Amino acid sequence: MIRFDNVSKYYPTRFGPKYVFRDINLVIPDDRDVAIVGANGAGKSTLMRLLGGIDFPSSGKIKTDRFISWPLALSSGLQGSLTGRENVRFICRIHGMEADRDTEEYVKEFSELGDNFELPVGGYSSGMKSKYSFAVSMGFDFDTYLMDEIMSVGDAGFRKKCESAISNKRENANIILVSHNTDLLRRQCNAAILLAYGRADFYESVDQAIFRYQNL
Repeated sequence: MIRFDNVSKYYPTRFGPKYVFRDINLVIPDDRDVAIVGANGAGKSTLMRLLGGIDFPSSGKIKTDRFISWPLALSSGLQGSLTGRENVRFICRIHGMEADRDTEEYVKEFSELGDNFELPVGGYSSGMKSKYSFAVSMGFDFDTYLMDEIMSVGDAGFRKKCESAISNKRENANIILVSHNTDLLRRQCNAAILLAYGRADFYESVDQAIFRYQNL
């Protein structure tokens, strides 16, 4: 379970604090695959950063007993001077995990980078970085996977491979998914969180959340 207790998040501006969330109280169950729905600027990526421990609440607390991934679309944590292989080891160390040769080879094969895997990631294109980030995340067994528009990475074949990998992981884990593709949200999720006006409301029905979002 993931619990938000009176969580607020704001960023300082020259005009004063700009609030993204105000006093959110929210429970995300372990047995739901959750769609995050909201307009641009509603705080979808901010919520994912909070869940992944990349950012922290301005007030309130987030409590969980889950082993939560970093947001799978995130590539900013990569070290540009290190190779793809070296970054696997680096990412593992900062998250307190072990990387063995099998994990490194899995990431190389899944990411479809070929010889680029042995080159510095600073020279990767944005698409290559996204593929790489997804592949690294798939190399480990998390309780909850955070996915921010990651299903749009690569060509149709790679996207199909991503969906298949996530389906396999969901046998023992759940996902929290951000996407503007409502068909994808309906296909992959069985609950939703609607972000609007600084609030976060949980819905047992993805269709209902999408309907409310489209009629805001």
